[in-house]
Amino acid sequence: MADETGALPPRDAMEFDVVIVGAGPAGLSAAIRIKQLAAESGKEVSVVVIEKGSEVGAHILSGAVIDPVGLNRLLPDWKERGAPVTTSVSEDRFLVLGPSGELRLPNFLMPPLMSNHGNYIVSLGALCKWLGDQAADLGVEIYPGFAAAELLFDERGSVVGVATGDMGVGRHGEPKDSFVRGMELRGKYTLVGEGARGSLSKQLIARFGLAEGCCPQKYGIGLKELWEVRPDRHRPGLVQHSFGWPLDTRTGGGSFLYHYGDNLVSVGFVVHLNYENPYLSPYDEFQRFKTHPAIRDVFEGGKRIGYGARAITEGGWQSLPKLVFPGGALLGCAAGMVNVPRIKGSHNAMLSGIAAAEAAVAAIGAGRAHDPLDAYDSAVRNGEIGRDLKRVRNAKPLWSRFGTVAGVALGGADMWLNTIIPGIG
Repeated sequence: MADETGALPPRDAMEFDVVIVGAGPAGLSAAIRIKQLAAESGKEVSVVVIEKGSEVGAHILSGAVIDPVGLNRLLPDWKERGAPVTTSVSEDRFLVLGPSGELRLPNFLMPPLMSNHGNYIVSLGALCKWLGDQAADLGVEIYPGFAAAELLFDERGSVVGVATGDMGVGRHGEPKDSFVRGMELRGKYTLVGEGARGSLSKQLIARFGLAEGCCPQKYGIGLKELWEVRPDRHRPGLVQHSFGWPLDTRTGGGSFLYHYGDNLVSVGFVVHLNYENPYLSPYDEFQRFKTHPAIRDVFEGGKRIGYGARAITEGGWQSLPKLVFPGGALLGCAAGMVNVPRIKGSHNAMLSGIAAAEAAVAAIGAGRAHDPLDAYDSAVRNGEIGRDLKRVRNAKPLWSRFGTVAGVALGGADMWLNTIIPGIG
C-alpha cells in the first residue's frame, strides 16, 4: 500500500543474466539456445521468461503452417522428443475467388518459395507449450500470468530489465486493500519478443529511434477460427490459400484453410489495414468468405471450437527497424519479420531468438552488459532471415500500389526473378 505521502513501496527485484519478454516462438527459442550454449561451455547463464498469458501458448492463435528450418536448427531431434508437429503438408491449393465461383491457379505457376512441400500444419499454441517444457527442462525460469508493464533504465539510459504490473489497483489508479507491488526482473540483457505492436516494443522503437532510416511499418489484421469438421470433410495435410471475393480488387488481403490433427481445420482471413472503404468490417467479410461455394461445404455439420484475431506486421524488409538498443534486442514479430506472401513468421521468429541468444551469450562471456548486441542485428540482416525477407520485399508494395489483380501478378513475377537471379530489383 502507499504510505501517507502517497508514495508506493519499492519493488522487490530478481537478478538474471538474460530477461526475455514473451513466451512465443522467438522468446522460447532464445531461452533454449542460451541454455544450450551455457551447457556447451560449462558455465551457468540464468534466464527468465515472463508471459502475459495464463500459461505458455495461451495467447498464440492455433493453426499455422510452419517452415521447420528454425525448429531443425534449435532442436534437431524434435521428432524423437515428441514435438506436436505431425501433419506434413500433402497438397497445396491456390484459389482466386469470385462471387459464385473460383479459379485454381496451377501450382507450376507459383514461385518455388510459395510451395509448402516439407512444411507442417500445427497448433502453434501446442508447439509453444512444448517449447516451454523443453526450456523448463534446461533450467529456464518461466513465469506465465505476468505482463511486462514497464521498462527499467540505468543512469546512462540503458535498459536493465522490466517490471511486472502492480495488482489490486482501482479503476482510478488508486491502490486497493488487495494491492500488490509488481516485481523487477533485472538482467544484463533484455530480449523483447512480445509480438506485433507490443507496448514495450513501441516504447523502445521511439526512445532509441530504431525506425529511423527505414520505411514506416505496415499492418494487417488476421482473424482465425478453429473448427472440428466432419470426418468426410477433413483432408489432413491440405493447405489452401485464396484471395479475391469478398474483398474488392483495391482491398488487399487473403484467406486460408489448413487441415490437420483430428478433424481440425484452421480457417483464417487477413485484411491489409490500408483499405480505403471506411465501412468495411474485416470480421463481417470473414463471415461472408465462409459462405462461398468453394469454402462452405468444409464447415457444414462442423463445430467452431476456437477463435481470435491479431495484428500482423507486413512491412517486411524495408520496414525492419534497427534490432538492438543499449541493453537488449527486439525479436520476431516485435521487429516485423513476417514473410507476407508466405503468411509465415514463426520460422524467422525462432531463427531470431537463436541469433539473439548467441549474441547475448558471447557478450556475457566477454564480460559485457547493457550495451547493444550489434552482432545480433548483423546476423539477422546478413543471414537466413535477411535472405528470406529480401526476396519478397516487393510483393506487398506492388499489391498495395496496383491492386489485387495486377499487384499479385507483378509480385509473383518479381518473386520468380528473385528466385532465378537472387538480389535483383
